[in-house]
Amino acid sequence: MPPQEPASVPSSTLKNLFDLTGRIALITGGSRGLGLQMAEALGEYGATVVLTARKQHELDEARAHLQGMGIQAHVYAGDLGDFQNIEPTVERILAEVGHVDILVNNAGATWGAPTAEHPMEAWMKVMNVNLNGTFLLTQQVLRRSMLPRGKGRIINIASVAGLQGNDPRMTATLAYNTSKGGLVNFTRALAAEMADKGITVNSICPGYFPTKMTKGTLAYGEQSILEHTPMRRLGSEHDLKGLTLLLASDASAYMTGQNIAVDGGITAV
Repeated sequence: MPPQEPASVPSSTLKNLFDLTGRIALITGGSRGLGLQMAEALGEYGATVVLTARKQHELDEARAHLQGMGIQAHVYAGDLGDFQNIEPTVERILAEVGHVDILVNNAGATWGAPTAEHPMEAWMKVMNVNLNGTFLLTQQVLRRSMLPRGKGRIINIASVAGLQGNDPRMTATLAYNTSKGGLVNFTRALAAEMADKGITVNSICPGYFPTKMTKGTLAYGEQSILEHTPMRRLGSEHDLKGLTLLLASDASAYMTGQNIAVDGGITAV
């Protein structure tokens, strides 16, 4: 008897896999740039989005923008590098909005300086936001929401800088590269620990996108970056949205511990 072709999946079922209706997504650094773009994607597919960032006026603008798109949004001001602020913020979110189904660890900091001249204060700032604050926030969300409910999606925003060294023609960013490399393995280790608990953990490793953080780098190094990017362009405002939706939804239920570059091919060569 000849093998049968696998049954096709009805389109309605595929749509359901990506549907985030009723889910709550917490996005750090969500008031602008990549964080806001990812909030747009998750909100468009039905999620209620909760944004945190340091500046209240930027959060207010982001909330108005999302509400104009028909997306339900809540905002909470706070600095991820201020560790004493993390637990109370999570408590407020859970009390006022509800559980957290999706956590997007997007907030980040960087510093450019030759390693021999890198200030310790700047090193600690980068580590505190990119790694220590991310750990503490993730821990609170796991304890208070995801583990008790037996499900969740964690998406860490790492970087291609965590997958490779730094081009010597660019400004040295040892702290940033080190912190993002740590976040890559944070993703793997936490994914393995949470795999039998209904919680997936993956990371997105963006290449060069025009944001406030990359403004200085692009001001002098854009041409060199483009020359070494096989697609010969920077990331656009839409290039993280599809992957973010995938990793936040039931469509990625069998994916965990993955660090996925969205970089126009930089890490392919």
